[in-house]
Amino acid sequence: MDGPGLSDHERMILNDIEGDLRSDVRLDRRLRTLRRGVPPWTGAWSRPGLGTGLLALVCACLFVRAVATGAPGVLWLFAAVWVVTAVCVLRLACRRIRRGGGSRF
Repeated sequence: MDGPGLSDHERMILNDIEGDLRSDVRLDRRLRTLRRGVPPWTGAWSRPGLGTGLLALVCACLFVRAVATGAPGVLWLFAAVWVVTAVCVLRLACRRIRRGGGSRF
C-alpha cells in the first residue's frame, strides 16, 4: 500500500467483519470446497433428490413384489429400504427448511 495504514478504529471494524465471516460455518465449507473443474455437488449420484427418488422407486417395486409373492424375505427387504427412504426424505425436508423454503431440495 502506498497510502497511510488503517486507523485503530478501521482495524477494529475489519477484525469484527473477519470474525463474523470466520464464524459462518456454511460460508467456510463452501469456500473450502471450491475447486477448479467439476464441482463436487454436480455429479448425478451426489444429488440427494435423485438418490431419494431412486430409493423410492426401488421401495415401490419391492412393495409390489412383496404383496404379490408374500415372501417374508422380500417383505423385510422392503421394510429396510422403506426406512432408509423415509430418513432420506426427512433429510431433504430439513435441508429445505434450513434454506428458507427454496424451490430446490
